[in-house]
Amino acid sequence: MVWIVTLWVLIVLGAPPVQAYTELGPNTKSDFRLWTPVYLTVKLPASFLAYMEVNPRFADDVTNIDQLLLRPAIGYQLTEHVSIWQGYAWVGNYNQPTGPRFFEENRIYQQVNYLHKFSHLKFLSRTRLEERWIEHADGTAVRFRQMFRVDVPIPPAPTWAVVVYDEVFVNLNTVGTITSKGPEAGLDQNRFFLGINKTFSQHVNVDLGYQNQMINNRKLEGNANLINHMLLLQLWINL
Repeated sequence: MVWIVTLWVLIVLGAPPVQAYTELGPNTKSDFRLWTPVYLTVKLPASFLAYMEVNPRFADDVTNIDQLLLRPAIGYQLTEHVSIWQGYAWVGNYNQPTGPRFFEENRIYQQVNYLHKFSHLKFLSRTRLEERWIEHADGTAVRFRQMFRVDVPIPPAPTWAVVVYDEVFVNLNTVGTITSKGPEAGLDQNRFFLGINKTFSQHVNVDLGYQNQMINNRKLEGNANLINHMLLLQLWINL
């Protein structure tokens, strides 16, 4: 499945760019997008874990590839509920409306997951710290991310659940102040998701729903400068 998604992304990379932003105000735009990530987690001997993510993201009313993320990691299961992770991410940014049409970003990140399955719901906390090297920015950008997720099973249909989560992103420093092309310290973005989860087996489950992404650009007046409404279809594979 990971290779199928990757092949699909490579095919659509050649599509001609079409900007489809909707103006909500003088400094605020909106777009409809589609994200289709695939997450693979594999249990290794001695409580170690391996992780791979292929995450294509389509923008401009789903006419262009916007980003492709490849995110491998190695983890360790500290306790029944807590795991720690060290990972790397390559981010390709395509068809950008300003600046270079394509630029790369490399990241390393540290992460702590807390997962607890209660009798009537499943709770996940994911805390991540990222060190980012963005092609057109000067220096190392550091970003903190915190996500809380709740899955509530539907009693008449035990393989289905209602899912809600929220993730906040905060830049901890400012980079690229000379060229004015890097992230600035402060609130970076927020993602809110509401949808459903379908469990097909102990190894495979799928999320489908609506995600709202608010992106904050402090170079412009106002708070939310880009609001993305997106269909999120994500596949989880656990082996």
